[in-house]
Amino acid sequence: MNRLRNRLILVFVLATLLPLGLTLWTTLSVVELSLGLAPFAELDAVSKSLEATGKKLYAQSSDVLKRDAAEHRVEPRRLKPAEAQTFWDSGAADQFELAGERRNRLDYYVRHGDEVWLYSRPMGIAMDDLTDQIAGAHQALEKSQARNLRRGFNTTLLLVASALWLGALGALMFLAHRISQPVQQLTQGLKQVAAGDLAARVEPGGSDEIGAAMNAFNDMAGQLQQARERLIHVTRLASWQALARKMAHEVKNSLTPIRLTMEEIVSRRGEPDGAFLEQASQIVADEVQTLERRVRAFSQFAAEPPVMPSEVDVNALLEERVSFLKSAHPEVTYNLRLSPELPPAVADPDLIKGVLTNLLENAAEAARPGGTVLASTAIDGSKLAIEVHDSGPGLSAQAKSSLFEPTISFKKGGMGLGLSIARRSALLCGGDIESLDGELGGAGFRVSLGVSKNGV
Repeated sequence: MNRLRNRLILVFVLATLLPLGLTLWTTLSVVELSLGLAPFAELDAVSKSLEATGKKLYAQSSDVLKRDAAEHRVEPRRLKPAEAQTFWDSGAADQFELAGERRNRLDYYVRHGDEVWLYSRPMGIAMDDLTDQIAGAHQALEKSQARNLRRGFNTTLLLVASALWLGALGALMFLAHRISQPVQQLTQGLKQVAAGDLAARVEPGGSDEIGAAMNAFNDMAGQLQQARERLIHVTRLASWQALARKMAHEVKNSLTPIRLTMEEIVSRRGEPDGAFLEQASQIVADEVQTLERRVRAFSQFAAEPPVMPSEVDVNALLEERVSFLKSAHPEVTYNLRLSPELPPAVADPDLIKGVLTNLLENAAEAARPGGTVLASTAIDGSKLAIEVHDSGPGLSAQAKSSLFEPTISFKKGGMGLGLSIARRSALLCGGDIESLDGELGGAGFRVSLGVSKNGV
């Protein structure tokens, strides 16, 4: 999940819901107050009052006209029955009727024998206009009640506000994704660089601050990659330079006795001495042998031997190596502690022979005459462990920290390449070598190898 995008959306929701709620509450309150102030009740009362007034005016006008007709204050207009056929056919003694344009005149019909007398007087107002006004007021009130203005206003306001807020939320989600995606890519790139992948790059950004950060990250990763490559090159060059200086120093140490011996032979050219010549020849032969050994060790360290892994019986191989070295160190006691049900290891037999020979030889030299060397095998989880311990003086903390470096030697005449070659051989076989606290008081080493799946 994109946490930055979710946080931006959460901030927007929290920042807008409260103002939106207050705005809606205020607007609805104003609408409610406005509708409450509308004169609908007063309009209804006025319309009813006008209707009652119109009825009362009609009744009073009728009474006055009837009284005036009875007291002969109004002259009648005599009509033939045919001129007031409707009234004559009704059989009524008298009848009032609104007449004239917009019914602004009151007519009073009265039977007199075979005639119809018509009394008239103006109403003062047009009764049709009053009727239309009263009907319009009633219609407006009926429409306002049928529409339910409060609910309409509230619903419309809520719909509009919700649509606007959802639209703003959608726009924010789009912008949040545009902002958070480059940040997520930059974070992923930083994780890859922190894990050691200096070739990691991110897509170049735009011209804003995030784009500048992404471009700066690509530049930084490129510079780090170049710096690491230069450092590796310089480190390798320095290692080989140090090794070359040591090799030159060792060769010089062997060449010096040879040179001095040859100078002595030259100085005694006229005085031949068989014993001296024999001694000089032995010195030269020994130093040449030493040079060959040193050159051979250097060559073994620099070479990349082919690895041919197969199933190895480690117990048998360890017994064979110990039996071989006993004759070279008869004054050292070798003890074996072998696991009886040890599965075969997967390794190159020749490389493992070299590893065991080096460790056992070093242990015998460290134990010195009268000392003890212990070799053991065991299963350690999914690995097969071979341990070699000696009763020698052991190793200091400083010696342990640089034990497998190719220019360090802690024994007389050593080149400092034996343990480096042994560890490289173990690594080529898929295992490793590590130093231990010796069980016999001296140094201890453990060789870890993979186990054959067929032997488990």
